[in-house]
Amino acid sequence: MRASARQAFGANAYQGETLNFETPGAFFSRLTSRRWAVLNTLLGAGEVPVRELARRLGRDVKRVHEDAAELVELGLIERTEHGALLCPFDDIHMDMHMRQAA
Repeated sequence: MRASARQAFGANAYQGETLNFETPGAFFSRLTSRRWAVLNTLLGAGEVPVRELARRLGRDVKRVHEDAAELVELGLIERTEHGALLCPFDDIHMDMHMRQAA
């Protein structure tokens, strides 16, 4: 085991959240370009009401609400007790691997 891996395991340090998808199709069907825009707008923005988010995105409130509900279900954003939306992460890293089928 590499020293950096041993150090990470030994430190009991928080390693972040992981979200996995079975196929690229599953990934892109749930994380559409419009949902990425929602996520990007919320990243580092604090609590944002849905109507304000729709205004910032130049989109219909109902459609933004639907996209936000999907992102909440995936755990990428949260809904506050006041109904606003919040991205709890400072950084989101996406990593994809493809290899030839055996």
